[in-house]
Amino acid sequence: MSETRYFVTGGAGFIGSHLVNKLVGSGPVTIYDNLSVGKPEFIKASLASGRARLIQGDLLDVEKLTRAVDEHDIVFHLAANPEARRGIENTRLDLQQETVATYNLLEAMRIHNIENIVFASSGTVYGEVPPIPVPENYGPELPISLYGAGKLASEGLISAFCGTFGMQAWIYRFANIVGSRATHGVITDFIRKLAQDQSVLEILGDGCQRKPYLHIEDCIEGLFFGICHAREKVNVFNLGCTSTTDVHTIAMILTEEMGLTETRLVYSGGERGWPGDVPLFRCDTTKMSKLGWTARYTSDEAVRKAVQDILQWEACLCR
Repeated sequence: MSETRYFVTGGAGFIGSHLVNKLVGSGPVTIYDNLSVGKPEFIKASLASGRARLIQGDLLDVEKLTRAVDEHDIVFHLAANPEARRGIENTRLDLQQETVATYNLLEAMRIHNIENIVFASSGTVYGEVPPIPVPENYGPELPISLYGAGKLASEGLISAFCGTFGMQAWIYRFANIVGSRATHGVITDFIRKLAQDQSVLEILGDGCQRKPYLHIEDCIEGLFFGICHAREKVNVFNLGCTSTTDVHTIAMILTEEMGLTETRLVYSGGERGWPGDVPLFRCDTTKMSKLGWTARYTSDEAVRKAVQDILQWEACLCR
């Protein structure tokens, strides 16, 4: 019996590289990444195993993408603009890197009769929500960032291709994923700031922004559990944990783990870190728990472990 052949967009990035590490144990993997954010060192071990290969390409390059995706069994679509704030300065970014890129990928799959896609969506599709755990059937979904709009549009395209062309999809609305190899997010932002000046740490907003943080290990495990146990034509899941962490707590955990006792925390003010930021979000993970999966780490535990992982990762890079 032949092995499953995997195609991973954004496979050299933070989440993608951890996913590839898992996939190479069960079949050959093609990593398709433009390396704008992803790094070859993230997938060095996977490439060295001989079970993975890297194609440096952009999802907007239709001809190259269509050739590359041929002869694969399942597509993991993780490539996207990695940071919501970038859409403020370039309003076409999320349209191109999420919506158009997703259409190009789906059309390439249709041409080659590839029926299975796993999509990394985001809790940002819900928009401004009440202070309750938000289930997958919450609506209407009215994102307040261009990033969230791009993710929601991509979900719509995936659903349409499944309904029209007989594909099957697993759509995961991620919480904030944290861990080693992270290239963006509040933890890495804080670490970069402290690398410049350990006496003061600027925190965007009032520090009370509160969201669920999911460790990368839980993210990968949950993703695979859903694929193995959910068999609808379009499967949509919140992937996160039941608890949340505020930004002030993240700053305190980081300074503690770095051994910084004199760092002064200053706040830019306001309830949002930037335009389009949702200050309070909780995702309802009942659907995944009924399927049989729950996160191993609480949000606070995920943040602390991620801080430790990132500091250890960066220390290894400096040796």
